[in-house]
Amino acid sequence: MSNFKTWLGRTTCALLTLAAAPAFAWPDRPIELVVPYPAGGATDVIARMVAEKLPTYLHQPVVVRNQPGAGTTLAASQFARANPDGYKLYMTTAAHTISASLYKKLNYDPIKDFEPISLTSTIPLVLVATNSLPVTDLKSLIDYAKKSPNGLTMASTGNGTPQHLTGELFKAKTDVPLTHIPYRGDSPMLTDLLGGQVQVAFVTLSAAQPHILAGKLRAIALAHPTRVASIKDVPTMEEAGLPGFRSATWFGIFAPAGLDPAVKEKLQASIQKAVATPELTNRLRDMGAEVNNSSSEEFAAFIDEELKSWAEGVRLSGASVD
Repeated sequence: MSNFKTWLGRTTCALLTLAAAPAFAWPDRPIELVVPYPAGGATDVIARMVAEKLPTYLHQPVVVRNQPGAGTTLAASQFARANPDGYKLYMTTAAHTISASLYKKLNYDPIKDFEPISLTSTIPLVLVATNSLPVTDLKSLIDYAKKSPNGLTMASTGNGTPQHLTGELFKAKTDVPLTHIPYRGDSPMLTDLLGGQVQVAFVTLSAAQPHILAGKLRAIALAHPTRVASIKDVPTMEEAGLPGFRSATWFGIFAPAGLDPAVKEKLQASIQKAVATPELTNRLRDMGAEVNNSSSEEFAAFIDEELKSWAEGVRLSGASVD
C-alpha cells in the first residue's frame, strides 16, 4: 500500500506539471513583434529597442516585422485574427484608438480583439511655428492669426493623424482660424515648415526637437502636463494660457485577445524590465519620450480615455474614411 501511495503521489505531481507546462514553458521559440509602420520611424525604432532587450528576460529572440499600410489598419486587421499564443505581438500608436472613430467600417474591433500588455512610452506634441512668422509665444500667435485676413496654414502628417486632430482641437478651443494642409508623413511636412511654405504645426517632439535645438523652428508650447528637460525653456500649454490642453502619440504593445493569463503576466513583467533598463530608458528620453512602462491594467484604462479624446477630435475635424 505504501508503494502504491508513493506511485500515486508521483503520478499526480507529474500530471499536474504537464497540465501547467503550456503556460510556464512559454516561450520555446522566437517571438514576432509586428509594427504597422515602415522601418526607420519612431514606432519602428522603439519596437527594435524593446526587441533587443527582451531576449534577456524571455530567453528567445524577438523579431520585428514591419507591415505598413492603410493607416495601420492593414496590420491590425490581420493581427486581430492571430492565434493568442504569445508568439505574435503588436506595437502601435495613437492611430489605433483614432481608427475606432475615423473609419466607418473596420473588420476588427480595436478594443475587443486586442489584449493590452504595456504602454512603453509617450511622445508629446509640440506646437511649432516657422521662423518667418512674427510670433514668440502662444498669445502672440493667437493674436496674429486672428488679425490675419486668412488666418494661418497648419501642416499635419495626414488627415486623421494625431497631429491633424490635435490641431482641430486647438482650433476649436482658441477660435484660431487655421487652414489644414495635410502631408504624407513627418519628412515632407518638416521640409515645408522649415522652408516657410506652411506656418504652424503640431509635431511629435522626437521629430521637431533637432530643428528646435538648431534654431530652425520656433517652439511655441508643449501639449504636455510638464516641461521636458531637453527643451526646458518651452512652456506647457497650461503655462502658456491654455489649461488642460494635452496631446501625445504613444507606443504600446498588444497581444491578440484571449492570451493565457500566465503568459500575459510573464510578458508584461519582461517588457517592464526591458524598458526599465537604464540604457533603454535613457534612449527613450533622448528621443523626447516620457517613459510610462505601465501595467496591462493601466494601459487598458489609458486606452479608454484615448478613445474618448480622439473621438472628439475626429468629430470636430469632420474627418472620415470609408
